[in-house]
Parts: sequence; structure tokens; C-alpha cells
Amino acid sequence: MPVLNPGIAGAALLGLAACAPTANGVSRSSAPLVRLTPEQAVMNAAEVAPQGVSGLFEMTVRGSGIADAGRLYLNSQPDYRDPRNLSVVLTPAMQAHLRERFGADPAEFLDGKRIAVRGTARRVRIVFVANGRPTEKYYYQTHLVLQRASDLSVAPPPL
Repeated sequence: MPVLNPGIAGAALLGLAACAPTANGVSRSSAPLVRLTPEQAVMNAAEVAPQGVSGLFEMTVRGSGIADAGRLYLNSQPDYRDPRNLSVVLTPAMQAHLRERFGADPAEFLDGKRIAVRGTARRVRIVFVANGRPTEKYYYQTHLVLQRASDLSVAPPPL
């Protein structure tokens, strides 16, 4: 069994199982969520794969892109393939909710902003494709699929 990284990130894995959202979206516990950096999310999601790491993930949006049937990926690193990258995934429906909330396209509005996202980060296997066919080569990314628009908050700009 893998050993979890020490400190806050390790505590998150032990303490958040009881406060993960249930199927109806109600928290099982009033315990506070542990704050995690993208790097902590990546390391700990790898340690507990295929399960995920739940918490409050804080990051600056340094890049974004649309793929996979219109999903928007908000990235913590300029290069989404960077092993330290955490991608917050927004479905087209979630993009519409956020567009209404922000009054602007989420990719444009959130670019360069510091955000906090509540949810579960999971390691995802990405298979390389050649000539339209999957190859045996792959790498991993860490994704957090935004479940509710209210789970994403934007930090106010610095004074």
C-alpha cells in the first residue's frame, strides 16, 4: 500500500473521507475541507489512484483549452502536459452556468485569476493516439470535474 505524503495533504486523505459529498450533495460531516495546492493534488491523487483526493484546491488559472465534446479545461500550469498540472474540468452545461454567473466566457474571465475549487481530484490515464488509433504509450493527468458552479470561487484582485 502506498505511503501518503505527510502534512496537510496526508491529513486531507484521512480526514476528508467522512466529509465527502453524498449522492444527494449533502456533506456527511461539518469538518472543514483541507486546502491543497495543485502539486499536492497531483501527488496525493497518484498515491490513492484510482480513488481521488477531496478538498479545496487553490490555483491560479495559467492556461485553458477546449477538448472532449466541448469540455473546458482550466489548467494550473501553462502546459497542460506538465506533470504538476491540475486541470479543473467544466462540462458545456457548467460553462453555461458560469457564463451566466460571471457575465463572460469562463475561459476568458478566469484566465490569470486565483480560484478555489471544492471537489475531488483524480488521476486520469491519457493514451496517445496515432493515425486515429490508440497506442501503447500513455501518461497521467490530474483532473477535478466541477460538479456545481457554487463549488468554484474567485479570489478578489490584490490591492
